[in-house]
Amino acid sequence: MKMNKLTVAILIAMLVGILTGQGYRMFAPDQAAGFASDITILTDIFLRLIKMIIAPLVFTTLVVGIAKMGDTRTVGRIGAKTLGWFMLASLLSLTLGLVMVTLMQPGVGLSLSLPDDTASSGVVAGAISLKDFVTHAIPKSVVEAMATNEILQIVVFSLFFGLAAAALGDAAKPVVKLMASAAEIMLKVTGYVMNFAPFAVFGAIAAMVAKEGLGILATYGTFMAQFYLALACLWLLLIAMGSLFIRRRVLTLLAMIREPILLAFSTASSEAAYPKTLDRLEKFGCDKRIASFVLPMGYSFNLDGSMMYCTFAVMFIAQAYGIELSLAQQITMLLLLMVTSKGMAGVPRASLVVIAATLNQFHIPEAGILLLLGIDHFLDMGRSATNVLGNAIAASVVAKTEDSLGETEPLGEVDTAKA
Repeated sequence: MKMNKLTVAILIAMLVGILTGQGYRMFAPDQAAGFASDITILTDIFLRLIKMIIAPLVFTTLVVGIAKMGDTRTVGRIGAKTLGWFMLASLLSLTLGLVMVTLMQPGVGLSLSLPDDTASSGVVAGAISLKDFVTHAIPKSVVEAMATNEILQIVVFSLFFGLAAAALGDAAKPVVKLMASAAEIMLKVTGYVMNFAPFAVFGAIAAMVAKEGLGILATYGTFMAQFYLALACLWLLLIAMGSLFIRRRVLTLLAMIREPILLAFSTASSEAAYPKTLDRLEKFGCDKRIASFVLPMGYSFNLDGSMMYCTFAVMFIAQAYGIELSLAQQITMLLLLMVTSKGMAGVPRASLVVIAATLNQFHIPEAGILLLLGIDHFLDMGRSATNVLGNAIAASVVAKTEDSLGETEPLGEVDTAKA
């Protein structure tokens, strides 16, 4: 399967961004910081455009999907399968991160000066209780939820709206038809927005390299290599889990979603890849009703890459400070992260807040986050791409269990032209 024009443009933008950013550091170091600050406007514009379409896209596609399912039993069955898969994937991601960091011991013998225990990381630790999570999930105003792009709250309102539409039957058909038309319009708008993606990728990569420099990769090379090795193991695990249900078609799925994965990687934002992932899942053959139902839920409950990073980072900081956590404490940490990691919604660096809260729970110096801040963007790229993979596999598996996984549409230059 040949790469389409947008994928090639993103790859070229990444390369040009690296060369431009490093060029500023080498030949105009005094201007590098200003350049990094200014060029991010390209990425900011793109991400704001994405945020502009996320709420109406999630709402319209999810309402239409639920309404067309027909009854609460079907919604309940698909919802139970979806949440069951998410919980399993979350537990495996957290556990694998814990196992890998324990085996590789990246924090032991660290050749870096440790921050003072009292140093401020600048990250506000906000421990999330079950009560906080539940009250946050229920919107007090759907308008507010859409204005602030609270995906989980939009999903909750859409569930009620879609179920009510399904229960009303013929009386709700005009509204459902209107929603279906609006969803198609939003997908068309998505195509227009995606044409700006290469410029956003260039801005993000150029700013990152100009600000941090490629030299930081040498300083933290071992740690980053170990984390990406852990992510690679998670990819293999997720692909293996997916292959149990969709067999060899999991390889076709990987080829279909490479563009949204690349977009998430280069912008360090899972959210940026949402519209394109939804489009690719439909072309893969995933029933539109199921893809529209599973994918938005995944952005609150199934951030596999981010969850692995939480255990990996907490244990890394503990190792760096020479703090040993007992097996009971490690299990407690896993259970804690199963709750606190929900609702991160793919926002860049949101996982640092969860990590800070977890460090406080186990009396590990919060200042240890300072060890990661300089490379967090590089790490966020990998975990954002992993989040996209995990959610795409989840949607495909649920569709397969519902006998709603059709044939894959050809993907090539024709597809790009539509976008």
